[in-house]
Amino acid sequence: MKTIVCVLACMCVSSYSLPPDKIHAFHIIKTRSIDLNNAYGLAMETRLEKSVEPTGYRLELEPYLEDAIFEGHVSINVTWLEDADTISVHCAHEIEITESEVKAHIPSNSKELQKIPIKKMSTDPKKPIVTLRLEKVVPKSSIGFINFSFKGNMETSSTEAFFKTVYVTDQEVERMVAGTQLRPNNARRMFPCFDEPGYKTPFELSVVRPRGMVALSNTPVARSEDINGEPNAVWDHFERTPPMSTFTLGLIIAELKQLGESTHYKDDNGNDIELRVWGRPEYLQALEGVNEKVAQVFGEVANFWQVPLPLHRLDIVALPSYFGIRPADNWGLIVFRESDLSSRGYLQLAQEVSYQWLGALATPAWWSDAHLNKALVGYLAAEIAFKINNGSEMEERWPMTVLYSLYYEFSKRYPHSRITGMKQETACTKIELLFRMFNYTIGGDTFKKGMKMFIGSKKFKTFTGDDIWNALNAAAISDGKIPKDVDVKTVASSWIEKDRLPLITVKRNYDTNSAMVTQKVYLRERPHDVPDAAKMLWWAPLVMARGDSLDFTNTTPVAWMRNHKDLNLVNLPDKDHFIIVNPEEIAPFPVNYEKDNWNLLSAYLQSEQRTKIPELTRAKLLHDAWNLAYAGELSFATAFNMTLFMRHERHHLVWDPVFTMIDHIGRHICSCIHDKFRAYVRILLTPLYTELTKEVRDDEENWKKNLRTLTKTFLCQAGYKPCVVEAQEQYAKWIQAPNPDEGNPTSNQYICPVFKWGTQKEWDFGLQRVINFPPSRKQSERTYLLKTLAGCPVDEYKVQKLLNITVLEGNGNFTETDLFLIFSMLTGNSQGYTALFHFLNDNWDVLKEKFSSKTNIWDNLITSATSQFTTQAGLELVSNLYVAHQGEFGSAEHIIEKSMRNIREEAKWSAENLPVIEKWLDDYLSKADVKDDQFVRN
Repeated sequence: MKTIVCVLACMCVSSYSLPPDKIHAFHIIKTRSIDLNNAYGLAMETRLEKSVEPTGYRLELEPYLEDAIFEGHVSINVTWLEDADTISVHCAHEIEITESEVKAHIPSNSKELQKIPIKKMSTDPKKPIVTLRLEKVVPKSSIGFINFSFKGNMETSSTEAFFKTVYVTDQEVERMVAGTQLRPNNARRMFPCFDEPGYKTPFELSVVRPRGMVALSNTPVARSEDINGEPNAVWDHFERTPPMSTFTLGLIIAELKQLGESTHYKDDNGNDIELRVWGRPEYLQALEGVNEKVAQVFGEVANFWQVPLPLHRLDIVALPSYFGIRPADNWGLIVFRESDLSSRGYLQLAQEVSYQWLGALATPAWWSDAHLNKALVGYLAAEIAFKINNGSEMEERWPMTVLYSLYYEFSKRYPHSRITGMKQETACTKIELLFRMFNYTIGGDTFKKGMKMFIGSKKFKTFTGDDIWNALNAAAISDGKIPKDVDVKTVASSWIEKDRLPLITVKRNYDTNSAMVTQKVYLRERPHDVPDAAKMLWWAPLVMARGDSLDFTNTTPVAWMRNHKDLNLVNLPDKDHFIIVNPEEIAPFPVNYEKDNWNLLSAYLQSEQRTKIPELTRAKLLHDAWNLAYAGELSFATAFNMTLFMRHERHHLVWDPVFTMIDHIGRHICSCIHDKFRAYVRILLTPLYTELTKEVRDDEENWKKNLRTLTKTFLCQAGYKPCVVEAQEQYAKWIQAPNPDEGNPTSNQYICPVFKWGTQKEWDFGLQRVINFPPSRKQSERTYLLKTLAGCPVDEYKVQKLLNITVLEGNGNFTETDLFLIFSMLTGNSQGYTALFHFLNDNWDVLKEKFSSKTNIWDNLITSATSQFTTQAGLELVSNLYVAHQGEFGSAEHIIEKSMRNIREEAKWSAENLPVIEKWLDDYLSKADVKDDQFVRN
């Protein structure tokens, strides 16, 4: 039985230390994980020669904080793995090695330790590697050590490696902080070492600190030692660590105070650890409650792994002036930015505590496995955050927060736009969702069992992805949770090795109560001409909910696709009952059905029983329908029918995909049906907005505030009169201000509705404010105003006036950067890019001459004016321009040719879908209760 009690631990063991050889200055003060983009580069890094391996470090550090320099000595115990006369270690070029020595016990000779003379020490000019060339060959299996004395400068421009920062207290007193962030490969910037994750050895650390400051490291202080001649400085000698990688070594020296008392966590799994929270004295009040959060999160993580941490203490620090993009998750010492640790959420804390097991206790063998480590930690942290407070900091939106962006990115013709960092992030997100998929399909208990098997076998060792998948597979087989011909590693590989996701299509046969299930690459972006698309197949779990016996708790797959294109499902419900494949987004793929099943789903969702379908599944059905229609896989009439139940829907998760749908469709329909679509949007959103504004509280949930804001924004864009009138009333305060150029008293939320639906006079007033904008005000305010002036209007004459002033007249108050911004904003709606096209066409000769030497502006103008059309009429406009001025486009010749190719594809889509959309809207509006007095029309 787990118990948590408060104790103060006092530990003291003996430790060896050498006094400093030379004292150049007194040691007193006179007055944010592995980044995946870095990991990708690290995976390509040259590895050290394997002639020797380290078995232990004794490291002594003497920081001189006033001067931001340090000296040190490291003794590395090593074993020779082969006969060798060279030894290579990592050492940054900024570290100066002042002394070096090699000694060894040679098995064939006496047992005495022999000094091995060093012939030459050389540094690779392009790599942070130092090589010692010895006078003689040391035979395999010899043991010994390498000694280095060294010195270097502390980092002062960042909080990486061994850094020093300063902060000012509330009493205006400047304080200094020293610390380390050695992840991913910064240990070499502090001392010579074998700086690869696979070398896991114990460390014995000794460090000099000012007597008035606290030193924290991976383990407790074993003993402290005074320094002769320096009454204000102390040597702290820390306990020996368990075997660990260099990047998990950590050190903090600062004026810190512990928050309250320690928490002693002890459980039946063998954990027996002291949990402490630290901060600067004046910040402790902001950390109230963190002790309890740490204990709760640690308990949940420990209960998941069920393998004890071999640590006596875990220190968690809110460090002033720490600027890391993520916490420094050293083993036994986690360092947060102050604001991160004092925040109310649990997600980040759960991630960092999880790294104590996955990352420190068991470590990725090489950086190529870093994304797998991050994915598993991310999944576990999300699950723990949901368990503790229902994921309130994520507004209950996980995994939608990552899943929808993944669907969008992988459905492009060219995912990630070949950006390596984005590619690594999306790969990590996909693996995170795979862990979630296995947790569902093999069951939570079996998933936990597999993870316990994995971590237990890899503690103090390194692992690869195969180790995780194989452990899960063994647990699933042991518990009878997967068919014999399904292998977890094979399933995972089929997803990880492709930068794509599948679309599963289910076509039911109601005569035989069966269905044919097929899979293919999911593509939204046209044309669908991805190379090798026909060869891409996935091992996909088919979990199903049935309308005749709804049960969303049974997540065992009824079948697996088994890397085949099709599969036949039998024993399905009759024609009066729907099925839902992949409920709760158990696996990351959208699902399409034949028309009848969609109709059954739509009818059920419009009934009072719709809440029997969980909100995440309701959101999935809506999201899948709209995106499949956009991709050309489903009729838009069916997709629109799936929104009919939203007049009665109030859960924010289900509304989440609706706003994206409104935005996407609004950008792709022609201006001829914009008014009808806006009317549909107003009818859809008005009941929700009315209910959300009935009772507004300061302490209400964030999701409600955000949903109200989104609903209002989209209603304003659709011409909802109460919203527009309110915006105009607020805007009038600015117009009536005695000195309107001194500042804007109007909230930004009111500006776009006024520029879109308001008068020419109101728009002209905004334009004049940009022209007169004083340099003393924030330029971001001017930028926002200019963006809305260009991007919001639906009246072409407003756009033409802006272009005439900024481009033709060359008003000196507008820069070339402003032109790029204006062109970009005009591509956001059909009125904007159509107006820009006519401006280009009508003023061709003037513009061609004006930008003859400014190809960047010219190219951007041609792109913005020609690339966004989606209809045959738009294609004819652009084609006529191309014919009329063929050979005159210069550097933009390839741009307009690409625009015409893309428009041809979009025009096909429009020809197929716009008549369907318009007919549905006509039928819907003819039956709807439309109150025209509530709508603004242009």
